Amino acid sequence: MADPTPTTTAPAPVPGQTPRRSSRISSKPKLEFVPLQRQKRGGKAGATGGRTSKQGNKRGADEIDADGDGDTDIKEGKGDVVSGEEGGDAKKAKLPPPDEDTAKPVETSTLDAANSQENQSPDPSPQPVQAVDDDGDVPMTDSAPAASSSAAPPPPAAAKTTVDIGDTLPSLAVKNEKGEDVETSTLVVEKGVVLFLVPKADTPGCTQQACGFRDIWQEFTTLDYDVYCLSADSPNAQSKWQTKKQLPYQLLSDPKRVLIGALGAAEGSRTKRSHFVFEKGGKLIDKKMPVKPVDSPRLALEAIKRAKA
Repeated sequence: MADPTPTTTAPAPVPGQTPRRSSRISSKPKLEFVPLQRQKRGGKAGATGGRTSKQGNKRGADEIDADGDGDTDIKEGKGDVVSGEEGGDAKKAKLPPPDEDTAKPVETSTLDAANSQENQSPDPSPQPVQAVDDDGDVPMTDSAPAASSSAAPPPPAAAKTTVDIGDTLPSLAVKNEKGEDVETSTLVVEKGVVLFLVPKADTPGCTQQACGFRDIWQEFTTLDYDVYCLSADSPNAQSKWQTKKQLPYQLLSDPKRVLIGALGAAEGSRTKRSHFVFEKGGKLIDKKMPVKPVDSPRLALEAIKRAKA
């Protein structure tokens, strides 16, 4: 017995006609990933797949297939889409040339920093500061340049670098404020001698010490003692200082600090403030090193009085 259910035969496809899709398949939603794309207005622009106009200005992202046929090519610049119908003849999308402002990194901050450093004037080199001792004196320093190998050798120094109580006054030649030669050994032949040493002539502390000996100079002479001021200043500087302060005693110049060093009062390029008391014949009976300018004259006079008592 024949099957009562009618059999439906699908019609044969017509040549040149695209087969229709099943409604079951077409009803499924089609998933699309469209980055950075606005919704298109309108469909294809004709059977030949003309260009579809899009709104907006230049876009920086690539377009993708909007109509789902998988043949859409992108043409950057004005937002036009070339349909798949023209796929064989359409040119590949051209990327816009890189912006000059972004292609070339600007290094203005580095250049500005370099220019600002070049335009800045260098810091002035610090000026040398002269040391000042507790008495307000500027220590006497050697201003002559370092001697070269061809320069004359310095005069020989004394054997001892200091004198102690009971030692004899070193015999050395120096000049006085007039530029005359003075042999120290001749100073103690007839009288005792007080040698007071100052760092630099005509400075506050040294002037106080020198004027202190000036004010009681008569008391030293009464006890048969002569007073001499010894420093590394030139005779000319000492003469001006002597006239300015009316100093009644002689000033001895020792610019190379030979006698100063023999007494043990040389400290590098400085002279230690001090005084030495030699009795008649040259024997050392008292010394003070260092000593304050205001105390030096009084202490020297007291030592002489004790020795004569």
